[in-house]
Amino acid sequence: MENNTKDRELYLERLLDAPVDLVWEVWTKPEHIAKWWGPNGFTTTIDKMDMQPDGEWILTMHGPDGTDYPNESTFKEVVPMKKIVYDHTSYPHIVATIEFEAQGDKTLIKWHMLFDSVEVFIDVAKKYGAKKGQKENVDKLAVYLRGIKAKSNI
Repeated sequence: MENNTKDRELYLERLLDAPVDLVWEVWTKPEHIAKWWGPNGFTTTIDKMDMQPDGEWILTMHGPDGTDYPNESTFKEVVPMKKIVYDHTSYPHIVATIEFEAQGDKTLIKWHMLFDSVEVFIDVAKKYGAKKGQKENVDKLAVYLRGIKAKSNI
């Protein structure tokens, strides 16, 4: 029997104009991820980011209206320059997989988020605009990478 999860997942692919080592660094270093993580208008505070299997990732997203959104996750798999899998343990529960694929001096990222149920997916999609937020998050990543490249002439 086929296990079809399409009705409870988000998937985004994006070719970023930066080498895989730089993209990996801005995904795995708290001082970088705090500068681009979250949808438009949000800022992020990273309280803990232990990039290893069973390591904790604790952050707070600060909404433009002043609302704080605490997030807790546990890293399940970390394959340098290739893949990050984390279990978002606060609501909504999500298993996220980000794959990094070097393509010359660019990097293809594939970001998959699997929600526990269709109902949770619909709730999050409606209440928080999850699909739009995921796209905005990657847009902010691309802008951040351009800024780093401009400063260092990569």
